[in-house]
Amino acid sequence: MRVDLSGRVAVVTGAAHGFGREIARQLARVGAEVWACDVLGDELAETAAACGASCATRVVDVTDVDAVAALVAEAERGRGHVDVLVNNAGGVLGQVGVPLEDVAPSTWQAIFDVNLTATFYCARAVAPGMKRARSGRIVNISSGAGLGTSLTGIQAYAAAKAGQIGLTRQLAHELGPWGITVNNVAPGFVLSNPTTERQWDAYGPEGQRALVERIALRRLGSPADIAHAVLFLASDHAGWITGQVLPVDGGR
Repeated sequence: MRVDLSGRVAVVTGAAHGFGREIARQLARVGAEVWACDVLGDELAETAAACGASCATRVVDVTDVDAVAALVAEAERGRGHVDVLVNNAGGVLGQVGVPLEDVAPSTWQAIFDVNLTATFYCARAVAPGMKRARSGRIVNISSGAGLGTSLTGIQAYAAAKAGQIGLTRQLAHELGPWGITVNNVAPGFVLSNPTTERQWDAYGPEGQRALVERIALRRLGSPADIAHAVLFLASDHAGWITGQVLPVDGGR
């Protein structure tokens, strides 16, 4: 099966490192014109170098609805619409698990804003163009935490990712009549950024061994494992798949 996205326009959020950088790189590799965004400008420059000439980068805060609209409008100028949106921005924002009664409303809201509200903002921005084209692919990146519980114990993260999965299913039914598919990739534990590396180190040798032994394939995943799933869902091969959550976790 060969994926060819030549001539397609793809927007990838949270593309400064980890999953986002690899997703952007793989989309560019198969011919897409990629618009990669993040709040981390220095690391975005590294993403641009990894992707090559077909990748444009922009510093964008995806919790800012006007900034999201401006990015999408710029990406649409050539083709008139965005073909592929990958909502990868998110994470725990440096937070650690604390008891429920110690969670401040502002820290709860910050995680919801970047993991769930930003997904809504981005989907809202690309939907009119995709409707005009009567085609499109939206792929949301959630987490195993959205299907179960968060290994970090962060209540807002588990709730926001579960909410993103619910939004995926809802939008699949709303946008389906225009030929737009909306799917979700739920990664397992992958060493992909400084946060996951700190989390891995905190487990210690015994905890690391126990985590790997709970995975059927007995190994951690890589950013490429996640990117390959996104490529499939963004391709013509997945044209009759929508509203689905694909766990990419090595088997649990």
